[in-house]
Amino acid sequence: MFWASYLLAALAVILAWPVPVMLSKARWTARAPGAALLLWQAIALAGGLSMIGAMLTWGLVPLGDNLLAGLRGLAALIFDNNPADSGLDPVHVFALSAALLLTVHLVFTLLLTYLRIRKQRNRHRDLLNLLSSPAEHSPATLVISHPAPVAYCLPGGEGSVTVLSEGLLELLSPAELDAVMTHERAHLAQRHDLLLLAFAAWRTALPWLPTSQLAQRAVSELTEMLADDAALHTARRETLIRAIAVVASGERPAGTADPAGAGLPGGAESDALSTAHRLRRLLTPQPALSTAAQYLVALVALLLLSVPTILLIAPGLAG
Repeated sequence: MFWASYLLAALAVILAWPVPVMLSKARWTARAPGAALLLWQAIALAGGLSMIGAMLTWGLVPLGDNLLAGLRGLAALIFDNNPADSGLDPVHVFALSAALLLTVHLVFTLLLTYLRIRKQRNRHRDLLNLLSSPAEHSPATLVISHPAPVAYCLPGGEGSVTVLSEGLLELLSPAELDAVMTHERAHLAQRHDLLLLAFAAWRTALPWLPTSQLAQRAVSELTEMLADDAALHTARRETLIRAIAVVASGERPAGTADPAGAGLPGGAESDALSTAHRLRRLLTPQPALSTAAQYLVALVALLLLSVPTILLIAPGLAG
């Protein structure tokens, strides 16, 4: 377990800096946004597990030669209340305390982020109830009286709605409007709000990590690309391009910068950059990543999650 703690610490550093930086600059992600999202999730989960695991295994070294033995030793120490024979020094106690605090911090931040976003959505939904009216042939679509072209989705389980502005309805043709609706409904159907909520919480908990900062921007952009791909199943490429350009010229109401309602660092600048990347992807389409390559990405994601798990539980790594 001594060596396991060092290996976990090294993995945590790698996943906190060079890996997310390289992935954020990779060009293949636009050709396989689903696979790229899977890899981002694996990096975040494996990075968090490695950080907590490194401190936990280091702190438990005097209590056992593997994680389970160390936890049993810790439980016996707590309940027997006899620290003199444990072999724990202040450094190991600090490592155990840090592991516990980081775990509580991450879970608590996730909970607070969920509550904050839920409150924002409820408040926004109350405003919509006052300022909008249902679309003529779609009760799950609300129309607001606003001259700017606006389209976004507001998740809420069975009460999820798509919001359009009168300005948008005046500017778009029926085919372009259908493309926008399909795009927004893809966000709701694929539950992008849950994915973005998790990465918003990750950034709030550890804002100094490139993983959290780069991941939130990248994941938001990738979800938009996935929704664009869904729209392309029924809409012509030129139609979707014009619809995106029209919607991008409008201003979203506060608190709806993305499907999660969490907002993104950079505000309008980040939205504009994401839109530029999406339009370039549609204007100069590249062939989708091969099935074999996408399976390889999935395998890498699985390995990223497996390595810290194995290092935590493998009894032969006592060192």
